[in-house]
Amino acid sequence: MNVEPDPLAAQGVAVDTDALLRLRVLVNHIPERKLAPAGMPGGMVTKRRGRGLETNDIRVFSFGDDIRHIDHNTTARSGVTHVRTFHDERERTAILIADFRPCMLWGTRRALRSVAAAEALALIGWRIIESGGRVGLIAFGAGAPVHVAARGRQRGMASVIGGMAAAHRAALLALANAESTEDPPLDGALEIAAGLAPTGSAVFLASGMDRPGDGFDSLARALCRRAALTVLLVTDAFESRAPAGSYPVVTAKGVVQWASIARKSAPAEPDPRRRRLDRLGMTTIAIDAGAEPEAMAEALDRSDA
Repeated sequence: MNVEPDPLAAQGVAVDTDALLRLRVLVNHIPERKLAPAGMPGGMVTKRRGRGLETNDIRVFSFGDDIRHIDHNTTARSGVTHVRTFHDERERTAILIADFRPCMLWGTRRALRSVAAAEALALIGWRIIESGGRVGLIAFGAGAPVHVAARGRQRGMASVIGGMAAAHRAALLALANAESTEDPPLDGALEIAAGLAPTGSAVFLASGMDRPGDGFDSLARALCRRAALTVLLVTDAFESRAPAGSYPVVTAKGVVQWASIARKSAPAEPDPRRRRLDRLGMTTIAIDAGAEPEAMAEALDRSDA
């Protein structure tokens, strides 16, 4: 019996959980020059909250150790006094916003823009997890947003990746079934992030910045006053280097029309989306949807994200 392959699971179309988990190897070694004084990449300087509660090690008691940290189980088993040591606990939280609206579900090179957005956010998330931080997710599509609470360590990142994969597949199914082709304004995602991001945290938005919404600028400025907002501007080569010719275009109502693109002789004008973000004073990192994850990791390294 022949089983038809699932077109929504094709490479470059689906957000592959295994592939995003493997991206950890690209950020396992973060050079010291990339770390801010608080130990976080991307200049996230955060305050110390005192001794943490997470055990770092158990070792033999030595003079000067706090007797309140004696590990009684190990001491009883070995007959030698042992104490617990702890990680420093710091407020290091990042919220990742994945734009999976219908306008992101297309691509002409290696992957859909939405898939490239998920890859870039996964790289950011692994960098933060590897340096001891916590990562949460807001996946924003045509339906109800998906929220994953911020957690640390590999388990927390696995939850974020699983949330992205599930939200992305739901967005693809909704588009394939013509349930929703309308793009809700992107400012809704920022409004959600403003209610979730702790003061002093970081917010990373991966989007093509299509239809940002009337309230985007004011919400972005307000969010920047309490968190570090970085936009990963995801673009496809077709947007800036489309070959001349006629192309079929499907409208929001499902009607196929033809659009003609003339050959450009003059230099391309600056991207208005980038100009808008620059005016807002936000950190912007260009993400090419056609680039491999290794190239994305290098771009993030160069930007100190």
